[in-house]
Amino acid sequence: MTVDADYKSGKSERDENFPVASHLISSRHRGPILAFYRFARAADDAADHASLTPDAKLARLADLEDSLLGKSERAADALPLRAALHKRNLSPQHALDLLKAFRQDVTKSRYATWEELIDYCRFSAMPVGRFVLDVHGEPKSTWTSSDALCAALQIINHLQDCGKDYRTINRIYVPQDELKRYGVEDAAFAREKSSPELLQCLHGLAKHTATLIPTAALLPKCVADLRLAAETSVIVALADKLVARLETRDPLSGGVHLAKSHAALVAGRAVAMTLVRRVGGKRSMYRAVGDDTA
Repeated sequence: MTVDADYKSGKSERDENFPVASHLISSRHRGPILAFYRFARAADDAADHASLTPDAKLARLADLEDSLLGKSERAADALPLRAALHKRNLSPQHALDLLKAFRQDVTKSRYATWEELIDYCRFSAMPVGRFVLDVHGEPKSTWTSSDALCAALQIINHLQDCGKDYRTINRIYVPQDELKRYGVEDAAFAREKSSPELLQCLHGLAKHTATLIPTAALLPKCVADLRLAAETSVIVALADKLVARLETRDPLSGGVHLAKSHAALVAGRAVAMTLVRRVGGKRSMYRAVGDDTA
């Protein structure tokens, strides 16, 4: 096994901010998506481990890649995904793109600009949405909205965890040019409360992230699969709520998360709205067709 139990965070899909292959997704698609998530989780745990050396981290990521591609059996966490890819005749490219991001996490701890951060998201986040779309047989035309959503989710996580990331692994995803603009030193992330300058910087980054949401919100409307439309509508709604909170709150002084009850309410409303649009709209169309042919 590539990542021994001692190196694993113990985090699962149930601990994420956003749904991962929830029961909204058809059962025939949940297995491959969970296999992809668990592969990514193993790689993330290795890349982010506080005491592993860089060489040890890279060796574990190499084992994951080799096992994914059938070159070895050393990484047990890669084997279910390899089997799922073979069964569905899917490319391993999205998983390989993720590994590129995790290798970058091992060797790179600062990002100069927003554009550089988005480029990181192209490998760390966007492949996840693209894989889910591929599993559902959705066209590549859906990737634009999915990419925007996945980038927003990634940056939301970066903002929520900015203090922990700095304290535990000396990593800062907030662009350095923005920190310089507000006169913020890296050490400001170690405090229990943001300075006024850092808070202004974080709020500005949250507002910039919010500009991704309108494009992301198109995704539930353009996927063909109704259950996937419901799932993505929930994720968009949760992202919208969280980024709004990050525009006004301090992630260093308290977790910027939604209570489970609040998240459930947001999810329920999103699913209901999707069903009204998709199912209700089709019924209206059928009635109109009936009227025309009567």
